[in-house]
Amino acid sequence: MHGPGGHGKEVKAVEPTSLALHKGRITALVGESGSGKSTLARMLALAYPPTEGEIRLDGNVVKKARTAKAKRAYYRQVQMIFQDPFSSLSPVHKIRYILSRPLKLHGLASGAEDTERQILQLLERVNLTPADQFIDKFPYELSGGQRQRIAIARALAARPKVLLGDEPISMLDVSIRLDILNLLGRLRDDEGLAILYITHDIASARYFADEIKVLYAGQLVESGPGDEIVANPQHPYTRLLLESAPDPDRGGFLDEPDVSDDEETLGEPPSLVDPPSGCRFRTRCPLAKPVCATAFPARTQVDENHWVHCWAQDEQDA
Repeated sequence: MHGPGGHGKEVKAVEPTSLALHKGRITALVGESGSGKSTLARMLALAYPPTEGEIRLDGNVVKKARTAKAKRAYYRQVQMIFQDPFSSLSPVHKIRYILSRPLKLHGLASGAEDTERQILQLLERVNLTPADQFIDKFPYELSGGQRQRIAIARALAARPKVLLGDEPISMLDVSIRLDILNLLGRLRDDEGLAILYITHDIASARYFADEIKVLYAGQLVESGPGDEIVANPQHPYTRLLLESAPDPDRGGFLDEPDVSDDEETLGEPPSLVDPPSGCRFRTRCPLAKPVCATAFPARTQVDENHWVHCWAQDEQDA
């Protein structure tokens, strides 16, 4: 993409990569701000057209949705939950109207009575009870956590197969974040939804994600089962994220004790207008070697479901 800050230069927000979401599983995409997480989610939501590659749904290639009908068919199956519950809901409409719109747009309700019944069921599914006390409220009458539950209910109204959660708890009070995570976990378990959970906080990802993928400056650098990533991180950036997450039961992952504490040593994430050559993390990496500047390292399989892109890993295997 091009912008005034890049002076006409091309910005590759997300490098060629593969991401698979599976029924009944939560995949967490973890990385710092500006790493490309939201861009990837918006491509999956068809908000941004990918310049290369393809998107598949149920194994079928999703072609460019040029008509409203084609877009609606895709949107019914892939729904997005936005970060800010204060701006993602219309302030001028009551909850009744907000939840009725997807039911009507996708032809999922027959008549006023059926619409009312489904709206009440949606409110109960997201733990807003008694439902009849919420149905005629405006969003401004609700707390942040309640608004985000309404946003989740609106997504569920379309009866999707996939939920894309773009940092859905980052703007909520700490005291209610766990409730929203538990709700998403229940939707995975009870309804078999495929969920992409985007976050900069690996602590919340390891809490309930089945799989964790680590994204740095537009490049996926490590992927594996959630427990395995936490217990056996292989990429220095993954270790940095874990060191930054508060955990009184965990010791250090890095041999260099000052790496997670000395921000001047780590520096800032690179500009995607002119990113470093090779591995983009090398400018901040405590393990960087000359080879890291030559090319992005190939994938190394740590075990069956755990892989990493790191020259240090290649040297260990050699």
